[in-house]
Amino acid sequence: MNVVELNPSTPAGLVKSEILNGVLRLEMNNPPANALSIALMQALKDALDATRQDKSIRVVIIASATPGKLFSAGHDLKELTLHRADEDRGRAFFARSMKLCAELMQTIVHLPVPVIAEVDGLATAAGCQLVASCDLAMCTDTSAFCTPGVNIGLFCSTPMVALSRNVHRKQAMEMLLTGETIDASTAREFGLINRIMPRQYLTQVVMKYADVIASKSPLTVKIGKEAFYRQAEMSLEDAYDYTAQVMVENMLARDAEEGMNAFIAKRTPEWTGE
Repeated sequence: MNVVELNPSTPAGLVKSEILNGVLRLEMNNPPANALSIALMQALKDALDATRQDKSIRVVIIASATPGKLFSAGHDLKELTLHRADEDRGRAFFARSMKLCAELMQTIVHLPVPVIAEVDGLATAAGCQLVASCDLAMCTDTSAFCTPGVNIGLFCSTPMVALSRNVHRKQAMEMLLTGETIDASTAREFGLINRIMPRQYLTQVVMKYADVIASKSPLTVKIGKEAFYRQAEMSLEDAYDYTAQVMVENMLARDAEEGMNAFIAKRTPEWTGE
């Protein structure tokens, strides 16, 4: 088992990490609610950034170190509230927190390897945003999700970015306007979750998906993930023009040549990542 090195300035223990067979598992460890404090968000971002220097990592899993309770309660409201005593009523700290949160979510999207959310418990506000930002999301049948900012006079505007890019508009607005909690089945129906299972099978199923993805060409997965998010923001015509160019460049890669030759020869391909 390997451990990802975090930024020396990051408090130790906020994120537990281990690497097994090319799969990096990151567990948020900020009890009791895994609130996304400045320190936890920075720790997660540092851990994700570190994967860019480790070519052995093929997939990342984000989970909670305390499953069955709260996956993440979102921003640390106590931390935010303390800064209302600042001379600027907290403006600078609020801006810093929201900026770091946006950077964390974009880091997940722009990471060259897929990121899977393993959810067992409640994912609320920015915690729900974290789930929506991941490429895949699996949860237990007792998990739940919400964007309840409207209940405390703080609309979930930044969670809305990830949420509205994963679920239909009216369903996103339903969550944002009511602040009500949806169960796992509804989350899957909305498109927020890929799979639901009993708690005892969650990690096993997530690892199965991670292992399958890790067995693919890392270059091909990187190309595909980047293209997926870029084309999603384009017009239909521009998306086809762009992805056609991506396909041509992908076809010229050695892994594509190896994969097609292996398919024709009915053998297992040997990926080089080139």
